[in-house]
Amino acid sequence: MQQPITSEAPRTNGQPGGPCAMVIFGASGDLTKRKLIPALYNLSRHRLLPAEFAVVGFARRAGTTESFRAQMRADLARFCDCAVEPGFWDWIESRLHYVSGDVSDAASLKRLQQQLAELERDHGTRGNALFYLATPPQQFGPIVRALDAAGLAREQPGNWRRVIVEKPFGRDLSSARALNEELRAVLSERQIYRIDHYLGKETVQNLLVFRFSNGIFEPIWNRRYVDHVQITVAETLGVEARGGYYDGAGALRDMVPNHIFQLISLVAMECPISFEANGVRDEQSKVLRAIAPLSQEDVLSRTVRGQYGAGKVGDRELVDYRNESDVKPSSSTETYVAMRLEIDNWRWKDVPFYLRVGKALTRRVTEIVVQFKRPPFALFRGTAVEKLSANRLVINVQPDEGIQLHFGAKIPGAVMKIGTVDMEFNYRDHFGAEPATGYERLLYDAVLGDPTLFQRADMVEAGWSVVQPLLDVWQALPARNFPNYAAGSWGPAEGEQLLARDGRRWLTQDGR
Repeated sequence: MQQPITSEAPRTNGQPGGPCAMVIFGASGDLTKRKLIPALYNLSRHRLLPAEFAVVGFARRAGTTESFRAQMRADLARFCDCAVEPGFWDWIESRLHYVSGDVSDAASLKRLQQQLAELERDHGTRGNALFYLATPPQQFGPIVRALDAAGLAREQPGNWRRVIVEKPFGRDLSSARALNEELRAVLSERQIYRIDHYLGKETVQNLLVFRFSNGIFEPIWNRRYVDHVQITVAETLGVEARGGYYDGAGALRDMVPNHIFQLISLVAMECPISFEANGVRDEQSKVLRAIAPLSQEDVLSRTVRGQYGAGKVGDRELVDYRNESDVKPSSSTETYVAMRLEIDNWRWKDVPFYLRVGKALTRRVTEIVVQFKRPPFALFRGTAVEKLSANRLVINVQPDEGIQLHFGAKIPGAVMKIGTVDMEFNYRDHFGAEPATGYERLLYDAVLGDPTLFQRADMVEAGWSVVQPLLDVWQALPARNFPNYAAGSWGPAEGEQLLARDGRRWLTQDGR
């Protein structure tokens, strides 16, 4: 059965992936209903799924294929950002199947093996399988070992087996290395797809196009012209229902070695020799390995941690982090991190990279600011023009995806006055709003076998190498002043002082 075609269906030049079955471990969880099934529905709308395709949900929760289909139908209506077209959903639903069981139970794996054989017969999946580990990280190793024991991880001539691993990938350098070794004892590196949903965002992917397909920016993308770079990932939400997980992780582990470092690597990387996967990831890895290591003294002077107290964000009242559900009353877990990093290579030497990430802040925004150096003001000496702010490029990742360029222009009149003006590109205005979860491109690439937007083992370990000194120092010296910022603020005062010591300020603020 071919995917349905309607006159309203979006059209794309992309080709559908090859035949395969997708197995979702942890299919009863939030990720499946909120992101994965809506993403598959959107791929179906764009006709990017192969005709020979099927999905198997695998979870401990009791259920049947019929009940799983009904639940996913109800969840899609709730979480999809667009009107659900019956033709496309019916096509997906007819390919949804469910296996109830536990990976530690050989009989459960046998049922999964039988289900995959049926899909190969009924849907022509040709023995190709994409296993998605939408589970807590402590289950990654056991699931992969169980797949190996059942013979499901082994590739045969003419078919492939791939495994998508969700974050967090380890909780420190040693555990990340151990997990890499555990996975590679069963799988080859080319079979492992370490997913980071930030790389599914259009603006993040556009960084490569923006930098390397436009001749006007790359010549000034270096220490000669760039004063510094800022990366802000601010959330207005507290920990919500994730207190149990978050209190054992914290903002540093949750965001920095993965999301933040992926953004840094794309901003700072050299032009790859090609857009083939390893060409791109080689350059990303070089950037991460070039980040200057932090000494214990550097951790104390160049990093900031915070924890939110009670406050008001918009019209919502938030309680202290320590009073959130499943959080220890004396918790020293950070909900805010800021730091100053340097990349010790020819392009970026002496250009600071400032980053911050936090919960319960005043505004939800993820953006990259490239601040350029001021020009010499000899021409304008003695006028107010010498106080003009420097040029800057702002790359908005979320919620409003786009790019802004701030520069000076003369204000009309007899007096020499210059004001700051903006050139702004917004995805919604130029290309229209297209419903997306951020997982569509990543799932599509995994089916195609393109790992460009997935982390390689050396990239993961390089990221953890940078943050390991912070983990060590903060464990040895627990914070004594938590909570140190009110919910609804921009974080602790020390976060502002981090830049003020260098004569700079955060540029992502209200009224910017």
